[in-house]
Amino acid sequence: MRTASSGGNERPEPAEHDRPGMRPWRFVVAFGAVSMLVDFVYEGARSITGPLLASLGASAVTVGIVTGVGEGAALALRLVSGPLADRTRRFWAWTIGGYALTIVTVPFLGLTGVLWVAGVLVVAERVGKAVRSPAKDTLLSHATAVTGRGRGFAVHEAMDQIGALLGPLTVAAILALTGGGYAPALGVLALPGVAALALLVWLRGRVPDPAGYERHEAPDPAPDALSGRLPRVFWIYAAFTGVTLLGYATFGVLSYHVVQRNLVPAAAIPVVYAAAMGVDALAALATGWAYDRLGPRVLAVLPVLAAAVPLLAFTDTTSLVVAGALLWGAAMGVQESTLRAAVADLVPPARRATAYGLFAAVMGGATVVGGILAGALYSYSIPTLIIVTVAVQVVAVALLVATRR
Repeated sequence: MRTASSGGNERPEPAEHDRPGMRPWRFVVAFGAVSMLVDFVYEGARSITGPLLASLGASAVTVGIVTGVGEGAALALRLVSGPLADRTRRFWAWTIGGYALTIVTVPFLGLTGVLWVAGVLVVAERVGKAVRSPAKDTLLSHATAVTGRGRGFAVHEAMDQIGALLGPLTVAAILALTGGGYAPALGVLALPGVAALALLVWLRGRVPDPAGYERHEAPDPAPDALSGRLPRVFWIYAAFTGVTLLGYATFGVLSYHVVQRNLVPAAAIPVVYAAAMGVDALAALATGWAYDRLGPRVLAVLPVLAAAVPLLAFTDTTSLVVAGALLWGAAMGVQESTLRAAVADLVPPARRATAYGLFAAVMGGATVVGGILAGALYSYSIPTLIIVTVAVQVVAVALLVATRR
């Protein structure tokens, strides 16, 4: 049996008769292209969701309810879609169905003139993400068994971020050209959506069973894999992730501080955010490569970054604030790539979609609570916010050590 080198570690390749009809790196890049195109669609739409709803008569409370319900659905429903994907083993169907729901809803969002219909479409777009995410990450995890978990997920995340940047910029340009027409701005997003769906169907035809990348002669399954239980180490790892995000300030709080202290003009905030997203992609690539070389201990960088963000971002010096925002972007890159890669190494394939669904729910819940905590502590005392953040990250490091043991 041949092996493929992955950052110095020899990983066994599948037997010839099991090998899918596409090299694993090509599969990862093609899947990254799908995510890039779909991010172009839904990040473009999300950049104007608030103004669009307001133009239909929504109040600030209504906008908050609609977007909040949408984000809640995107997270909570993964607790259902993950186990169902594992049970049915129809990972492609869940992935294509979820992407299709997002691609279809966005253009119609620009055509409706009824508030409640627009609200339903906004929530439906987020439901599409919940439907596809556990199955998509499971499909991707099989190919990264050969390419290297860290590097494979990192390249996918970097391509994802390209779409997240291009979508809002394209929508902004069309709004400027049309004098604020939401229908053409959202309608043009159908083009990358159709391209993504076509690429996805083609990819499904070329690689109907991505598990073939990972399938090889292996030791007998662990008792947890046979019993259907998730490994204990996964739960410790999920706790590490949750605690880390509890002490991680959101960009909303950071941008609020910048505007309140008149450190950066409000019009320049999107530029700072775009720069942070660029750092996100670079950090994903760097830590993904390091993960394959050094293993899980590279994840210790995440609590360090999270603790450093408030030390810099909540000062009254513009250069330090911008540096803090860039560190925030770096932490995001680790979260969206290397954290996901580690899940695939901790959980056997038979339970991986379930694990990804639970893991996303933990991340989402911790992010919400962490954002509320950061906002409350910021209002009370910035030094207290910094102290609490550092203390929380110390606990996170302890949990990471427990995961390695």
